[in-house]
Amino acid sequence: MRKVLIVGAGQSGLQLALGLLGKDYDVTVMSARTPDEIRSGRVMSTQCMFHDALRHERELGVNLWEADTVDVEGLGVSVAAPDGDRALDWFAELDDVAQSVDQRVKMAGWLELFEERGGKLVIHGVMTSELDALARLYDLVIVSAGKGELVQLFDRVPERSPYTQPQRALSLAYAHGVHRRPEHPEKAAVRFNIVPGVGELFMIPAYTLSGNCDILFFEGVPGGPLDCFDDRPDPAAHFARILDLMKRFVPWEYERCRDAELTDAKATLAGGYTPVVRNPVGTLPGGATVLGMADVVVANDPITGQGSNNASHCAATYLDAIVAHGDRAFDAAWMDATFERYWEYARYVTEWTNALLQPPPPHVLQILGVAGQNPAVARRFANGFTDPTDFRHWFMDPALWEKYLAEV
Repeated sequence: MRKVLIVGAGQSGLQLALGLLGKDYDVTVMSARTPDEIRSGRVMSTQCMFHDALRHERELGVNLWEADTVDVEGLGVSVAAPDGDRALDWFAELDDVAQSVDQRVKMAGWLELFEERGGKLVIHGVMTSELDALARLYDLVIVSAGKGELVQLFDRVPERSPYTQPQRALSLAYAHGVHRRPEHPEKAAVRFNIVPGVGELFMIPAYTLSGNCDILFFEGVPGGPLDCFDDRPDPAAHFARILDLMKRFVPWEYERCRDAELTDAKATLAGGYTPVVRNPVGTLPGGATVLGMADVVVANDPITGQGSNNASHCAATYLDAIVAHGDRAFDAAWMDATFERYWEYARYVTEWTNALLQPPPPHVLQILGVAGQNPAVARRFANGFTDPTDFRHWFMDPALWEKYLAEV
């Protein structure tokens, strides 16, 4: 039985670990925290997983909260006007529902499921020196922890990483009591609010420790009015500040949050990080090679909501590649080839995400405007969040957009 060590207990690492257990591998996961510590900790992220990513979880039988989690049935776009109203506002249905589960819920539950299914869980933060000693005990070592010292094993790839600093200041809160948008009260939806020159607000229906809720998530242009959380306010002050910013910049969303309250005392988060693509092969001091996965090697800004989706696709790609490799050695050449299989998907997500971090070019402004009048265009844009590789066929190139516009 082949032995695999996975360092990190997030979406990608645990999904892969559970998949490998189902294929009769001997799998060890190293997590810095216990399930109870994860549940009782601060929120870790925003997330909204679309159909293709959810399908991977269903295939593994790890979609434990699907029956309880609110179904996201659509996506809406609003663009703020200078007078405080909306210059643009539309909604489109998704072909298949999406869902968002608080990672405190999911990762704690998956760690427990991993042990129930026979996996070996080690609660211990890992340093490079320790991993160097451990690597010789396993056929394959995978690093899925996107923060900390181990990330330094993987070199930045300049030609795939156009940014050298964060492109957005991030702040979020999980809240109960947010009302549905009056334009579609019967359908829960991700709402994508654009405030030109200032940033974006996402409203994401989700499931957390205390049931269904909404995530209020600001992406602020650095140095702008939304970049105001460096003082790390306590959760109550953080939430009040988010509501004040909503009232100022997206008053139509503030109106449905008048009765909202934090889901718990650790339901806020602020920060930022630089989008980057790294070399997937890391070399330990003793010469052993390890494979990076998900946001260790492809870390995109969350403006397109693809982090957990990318992680799921990466885990599925790596699972197939590991099983197909049989008893052969997991050398650096195999690691590179496996990552490139994932990159064939992730490259399009990365290009699209990086493009949305810049002021929109004229043809993108036209797309958003036409979508408000043409349901086919709106629906294609909304469903691109499920399969971002579609954007290269019509959204990313003005000539391809003109061709598509003529067709519709």
